[in-house]
Amino acid sequence: MASEATLDRNARMDALLDKQDIRECMERFSRGMDRSDRAIYLSAFWEDAEMAAGPFVGSATDCWDWAVPMHEEGQILTHHALLQSNIELDGDSAHAETYYLFVARNRDESVVTAGGRYIDRLERRGGEWRIALRTNIIEWAGLPPAILPPF
Repeated sequence: MASEATLDRNARMDALLDKQDIRECMERFSRGMDRSDRAIYLSAFWEDAEMAAGPFVGSATDCWDWAVPMHEEGQILTHHALLQSNIELDGDSAHAETYYLFVARNRDESVVTAGGRYIDRLERRGGEWRIALRTNIIEWAGLPPAILPPF
């Protein structure tokens, strides 16, 4: 028979693994956007996921179709850096708030930076965590002077 301490440790380990799977899901979103890899990006979302990002509201697929041409037209590269996350598990659902920094090198050699939070509801289906609902709260943005390589 397992002791109470062992059961508590097992529950904590299960929660830790779920949170790691959720973080890896969020990383797929960022990596997919920054590498223009649609499959990686979409692997972070359930097919019926909805999201709001700036003026966009719709499906994850429609967001890709809206955002990628805009990035390709105006930017050479983008970086979505994920910062701290607060993840609250509730069975097969989770709520996460993740801070981010966004940096883009524009085609005119200017640089745009932005910061904000992703507010996500994630669901575990078939043992896999993905985003079911995302709101992108852009809290600030700016155009700092560009310092381009070589330094």
